[in-house]
Amino acid sequence: MTKKETKNKAPSDTVETFLIPPEVSYVTKTLEKSGFEAYLVGGCVRDLLLHKKPKDWDVTTDAVPDEIQALFPDSFYENTFGTVGVKTRALAGTESTEHKESVAAGDPTLEIVEVTPYRTESEYSDNRRPDAVSFSKNLADDLMRRDFTINALALKIEPMAGDKTGLVHKGHLTDLYKGQNDLAAKILRTVGSPDERFGEDALRMLRAVRFAAELGFQIEEETQKGIQKNAKLLEKISAERIRDEFLKIITSDQPMQGLQLAHDLGILKYIVPELEEGIGTEQNQAHAFDVWEHLMRTEQHSADKKFSLRVRISAIFHDIGKPKSRRKDPTTGQWTFYGHEVIGARMTEKILTRLKFPKKLQDEVVKLVRWHMFFSDTEQITLSAVRRMIANVGADLVWDLMNVRECDRIGTGRPKANPYRLRKYKSMVEIAMHDPVSVGMLKIHGKRLMEVTAMSPGPRVGFILHALLEEVLEDPKLNTAEHLEKRALELVKLSDEELRKLGEKAKTRKEQEEEKMLKEITDKYHVE
Repeated sequence: MTKKETKNKAPSDTVETFLIPPEVSYVTKTLEKSGFEAYLVGGCVRDLLLHKKPKDWDVTTDAVPDEIQALFPDSFYENTFGTVGVKTRALAGTESTEHKESVAAGDPTLEIVEVTPYRTESEYSDNRRPDAVSFSKNLADDLMRRDFTINALALKIEPMAGDKTGLVHKGHLTDLYKGQNDLAAKILRTVGSPDERFGEDALRMLRAVRFAAELGFQIEEETQKGIQKNAKLLEKISAERIRDEFLKIITSDQPMQGLQLAHDLGILKYIVPELEEGIGTEQNQAHAFDVWEHLMRTEQHSADKKFSLRVRISAIFHDIGKPKSRRKDPTTGQWTFYGHEVIGARMTEKILTRLKFPKKLQDEVVKLVRWHMFFSDTEQITLSAVRRMIANVGADLVWDLMNVRECDRIGTGRPKANPYRLRKYKSMVEIAMHDPVSVGMLKIHGKRLMEVTAMSPGPRVGFILHALLEEVLEDPKLNTAEHLEKRALELVKLSDEELRKLGEKAKTRKEQEEEKMLKEITDKYHVE
């Protein structure tokens, strides 16, 4: 989006310029050429004004679904709200380089443009969805039913004269609820009465928290009061919808802010009440914070480092079993939390099941919570113990486990994310997972070697395998079955003594390669 062209215009006629993908502009132009109104609306307009890439593109129009589908045959209409999904890949006028690149990249934001008629809605008797929907010919009717002022903005676009790219458009912004002012002030405010908006769809309360976390906005006072007053309505919302908003909070840039806000407004207890058990649960001297703040800081670090989804979920739940396992040691007077990882894994499984997370993701997160206490004295731990840990959590999860540990450490208030002990442990994990330098690396095994050379079992087989290994270490491209079989037929002609010398030389080379590998790993982690 470029700089504003005009200033001090009426809220319903603010003009700016925007870069609009051809997939989207083709949809609006097609509607307008057929005599209909067409506006970009909702989150995509908000994101454009914030100079963000829209996550999806929504168009609102005075055309009804049958009229929309007549204009866009490659579309689908499978809901009761009038929304038609227009598939953009085959649309005429989308042959631009940008379109081809977006298709090649599989950009999901441009595959479907949702087109919805202006509509009004009846009562929301279940606090989730309207009892009935009626189509309208008035844009204002559509905007007044939206949740927040920053989402009640409509943008009419037209190509910019003289632009040869087809991307630059002049946009006329309709803003009936001062959404631009709230965007500028970073304020979340409902359209009209908070009680009415939250009574229509209770999930909007959780969406407010999510937007605050995603955008770094503040929720204005009356909207906050409305959330506190209506929080109990969240009990009527399906687990799947709760889960989706919860995920958006913890995958935002500021999950700590979002979760703290959810608690402060009284809605977290309707999502994951188990988290609030950590409030005021003091820990031992190794921790500067109670369990609640420790979990919040651990989660925030996972966001700061852009760790995987399973790490982010594990970070918020890794110590959730501490309140239930806390005991005071009568000798030292210190709090202990023996077995909290086992209790926490069980609690995590119940929470994720309740929120209907996918089974595979559940299993992965439960493993990470269960084994997050793997850490021990690296001066005493053995590689065999490290290998057992890898076997417990799985090779595909072991580096996620290391990342959970890093988040856990930062969550205690310690300044270093990767102290010597953790770096040492990571080096041992890498060593344990590294393919050993051995004849097992070869694309030929002993049985096949004997078949090719007509040899009998005996030391000569081992000598030849080690001789082949040395050659492969020198030039890895030689590690093909065809080459090794041919080379074995040459080596088998040598005497026992000649083969023995080659085998001993290969063993020495193997040891050198292993030492080299170990040094590279220890240097990588700056450990001894």
